[in-house]
Amino acid sequence: MSYSKAGAVGWLVLDRPDALNSLDRESVQQFTERLATWRDDASVRVLVVTGSGRAFCAGADLKQAGSKPEPGEKDLLDLIVILFDALRSFPKPVIAAVNGLAFAGGLEVVLCCDLVIAAETARFGDAHSNFGVFPGGGGAAILPRKIPANVARYLLFTGEALSAADARLYGLVNEVVPAGELETHVQALADRLAAKSPLVLAGMKRVANEAADKSAADALRHELLECRNHGRSWDITEGLAAFREKREPQFKGY
Repeated sequence: MSYSKAGAVGWLVLDRPDALNSLDRESVQQFTERLATWRDDASVRVLVVTGSGRAFCAGADLKQAGSKPEPGEKDLLDLIVILFDALRSFPKPVIAAVNGLAFAGGLEVVLCCDLVIAAETARFGDAHSNFGVFPGGGGAAILPRKIPANVARYLLFTGEALSAADARLYGLVNEVVPAGELETHVQALADRLAAKSPLVLAGMKRVANEAADKSAADALRHELLECRNHGRSWDITEGLAAFREKREPQFKGY
């Protein structure tokens, strides 16, 4: 796992290209620790997750998946579940920049992200059934919420993969770009998001994440509460002033 910052954008790179960026104990723990650090870092307003080499992530490292931990230690699945929970609940926009293969746990990483930008060469598949492995990070639970249920079942049962273009057609991917333009395109998108009010984006994410588990009336009440709370912020005062003065707002996140 490697990481860097470009302006207000934090880049997390799955960096085990010889192992197709599969998730081992060390990389999962590094990923989780970096999320915890950047969660409360006001200088990071947007997170991008990507991979090195020809894969985004091929899932859990199966060489470690079956090994028993030392007494008192969490096993690999426990660590992955903790990571995915942290990624789903990360309070800032998270973009998956899918550079290549996103299979099994790699697809589940994608499912944890808010926006998905894929290179034309990217491919998406569950693949657990190919190895007699059961998904534990959202493959069966979340995928049917993201794409049509019959398409999700096809991917789950067959272990086959979708092209980036088909993944966009089914709603899993927001944009498909040439492979050589992925990083530049995602940085430009992340920069646009980073210029917006962090409070607005965080509140929108909370409401959107919880809406599917609520009635429409409860979701609307949640949205109104967030709206009322935001009305006491510095950012709304700045945004309205910028509108009146015909200038770009300078949001501070409080």
